[in-house]
Amino acid sequence: MLISEIFYSIQGEGELTGVPSVFVRTSGCNLRCKWCDTPYASWKPEGHKMSIDEIVAEVKKHQGARHVVLTGGEPMIAPGIHSLASKLRDARYHITIETAGTISPSGIACDLASLSPKLNNSTPEEGSIDAGWIKRHEETRSESVDILSEWIEQASDYQFKFVISTHDDLMQALGMMRLGFHEIPRWKVQLMPEGIDSNAIAKNRAMLIDFCKEIGFRFCDRLHIHLFGNTRGT
Repeated sequence: MLISEIFYSIQGEGELTGVPSVFVRTSGCNLRCKWCDTPYASWKPEGHKMSIDEIVAEVKKHQGARHVVLTGGEPMIAPGIHSLASKLRDARYHITIETAGTISPSGIACDLASLSPKLNNSTPEEGSIDAGWIKRHEETRSESVDILSEWIEQASDYQFKFVISTHDDLMQALGMMRLGFHEIPRWKVQLMPEGIDSNAIAKNRAMLIDFCKEIGFRFCDRLHIHLFGNTRGT
């Protein structure tokens, strides 16, 4: 399995914010989000090959952790990801999988599915990448509703996270939830301001908080950015 990095930190986003966790970042992605904050695991995948046993052994070095986050890139396209999750489950870790929800879970061991559907704001601008990738990105992200439903049915728990830049993004996220997932609790839907530094995140914070208060969605900050900046291994 191609691994970009394995590190021990605290979870900076979502329902488990602040929980000490080992992050296993696979390298490779089936999308090309224009605001991606981990291009080294998506736009230009890099890393080194590790066996499943090597990965689990590295996780176990952090004896204070009982939570593991499988992330990327898109971890669900990593060969052997189901076997890795099973090994971690056997070792009695709590497993969060951070995914765009474009790949079926197919029974993968998962305690918290952190589902991040991509909105229009994720599409790369023309000229920034090969046109074929733009078409592939749009097709892949647009076909995720049925797959997201599979995740909700199979995972022990789940959360939605939307990256928001503008009011149009808010309307698109609301429309998606009303169309395909109107029965799930609204506090399961988290709205996260786009940005890779505290100043950028702060620009849309008030708008998102007001919208959450009106609709009942949950505001999601990016604690790790505020604490450590946009740096690897945090």
